[in-house]
Amino acid sequence: MKLALFDLDHTLIPFDSGMAWTRFLVARGVLSEDAESVYLGYCQQYVDGSLDIRELHQVSVAPLARFGLAVLRQWAAEFEAEMAPRVPPEMRALVRRHQGEGHLCAIVTATTWLIAEPFGRLFGVPDVIATPSLVVDGALDGAIDGDPCYGAHKLMHVKRWLAARALSLDTLEQSWFYSDSISDLPLLGAVSNPVAVCPDARLRAQALQAGWPIFERA
Repeated sequence: MKLALFDLDHTLIPFDSGMAWTRFLVARGVLSEDAESVYLGYCQQYVDGSLDIRELHQVSVAPLARFGLAVLRQWAAEFEAEMAPRVPPEMRALVRRHQGEGHLCAIVTATTWLIAEPFGRLFGVPDVIATPSLVVDGALDGAIDGDPCYGAHKLMHVKRWLAARALSLDTLEQSWFYSDSISDLPLLGAVSNPVAVCPDARLRAQALQAGWPIFERA
């Protein structure tokens, strides 16, 4: 068995899915017009280390708590249709190449499942391992249910997903993980074929030092 894993934001897609989702909701009047700048400010705090991923998830998801899951899923379907033209053909081809060779494929992302699953459908990847959101009385309450799919926890989520299929990274014939971020170093280091995709500066330095291939999107 061979495995191919793909990060989402700035890897399979050349943009931040959370920002795209925010703009989508602003355009529909669900969020206020300043939501985009507010989200960007939180993202900047997250990148510079002054905001924890749980806090970022809270501020991103909490405004949707007043809507039921049925409404959110309908919006997610509309969001999927809007995102379809923005999927890079070369990344879709990369995924299809792995699928065509019979590899087990999954998208693994820190993004909340509500935003990530539409991209799973766009790429034809049924298995999406994303940050789980806590559901209370049929609605999201903003909290993460368990551990975020981020950093070392991303590796943990992958291990659990594989274990449910009676598989493990240690026993797979080969495994790939494509990512742009140094935060994914735990999972990159756990696969047999790590690939840096348009990597950030720290991951680029790591890839060059380790001799990992670097994939530059067109």
